[in-house]
Amino acid sequence: MEKRVLGRTGFEVSVIGFGGIPLQRVDKEMAFELIKKAYERGVNFIDTARGYTISEELIGYALEKLGRDKFILATKSMARTYDGILEEIHTSLKNLKTDYIDLFQFHNVKEEHLDIIFGENGAYKAVKELQDKGVIKEVGITSHSAEVLDKALDMDIFSTIQFPYNPVETQGEEVFKKAKEKNVGVIVMKPMAGGAITKGELSLRFILENENVTSAIPGMDAIEQVIENTNAGIDRRPLTEEERTILKEEAEALGQEFCRRCGYCGPCSVGIDIPNQFVMEGYYLRYNLQDWAKSRYDAMEVRAEDCIQCGQCEPRCPYNLPIMEMMKRVASNLG
Repeated sequence: MEKRVLGRTGFEVSVIGFGGIPLQRVDKEMAFELIKKAYERGVNFIDTARGYTISEELIGYALEKLGRDKFILATKSMARTYDGILEEIHTSLKNLKTDYIDLFQFHNVKEEHLDIIFGENGAYKAVKELQDKGVIKEVGITSHSAEVLDKALDMDIFSTIQFPYNPVETQGEEVFKKAKEKNVGVIVMKPMAGGAITKGELSLRFILENENVTSAIPGMDAIEQVIENTNAGIDRRPLTEEERTILKEEAEALGQEFCRRCGYCGPCSVGIDIPNQFVMEGYYLRYNLQDWAKSRYDAMEVRAEDCIQCGQCEPRCPYNLPIMEMMKRVASNLG
């Protein structure tokens, strides 16, 4: 398994990491077998989050049996306040059965969150205190907005960024280049576009051809997936022209109704977080996480079913997506 240095952290991580979202679908023994197989095939980087229900606990069970020191462990939280983040990190440490986190990330940060996180009683203050104590080794940030990550890089305090990247979502390439120049590690989420891309190994090989990417973290809930995904990091081969054509055709087909979560469609006239509607629908339809996706959708103050079909969003979309029709579909699936 090829390894790359995760920016200024100095961590040598496998180019294929283990994404923790789909672990919610398996029991603890299967989680152990999956992580064990991944380790045997060279994976040493695991990424999870407080928001992934029992994912942290299952990983903690596996790490206790396999050995905590065998992995570089990353988790993240959407808490934005000092007290909130302390509570979340305490829970993560307990769940993961560890006394330190190698990489802690501020999860799914939006423009409006930055002032809160870095305010007097913001989450960053608490995280920095824990970093000074050695409880957290490195600090990163994840977002679905390239603009937010561009600003975060200018702050020069993060060791890593995490952003979607795959053959249909290439909008992060300039941010990745900037991160590399600043010696910031680049972690790729959604390497199969949330399950929309069917040629998983080809997609991973496409991603790893980008020298600015450090590691891609596909979610895995079957041994066969572990073998297929890790092949991309073990048997490092450039894509053939035929394989590039296959990926291009699939990306073009998805482009008709695939949200890249750029956020240019907003602000919605009734306050709907438009990209997030499609994210939850993707988890519901393609990740087989119906209960989790439905609970997250139901927790939103304003949802797809509240769309008044005003049409303000569609002219703003750089991909010319039929957003109003897509919102009707989300409401039908999740409402």
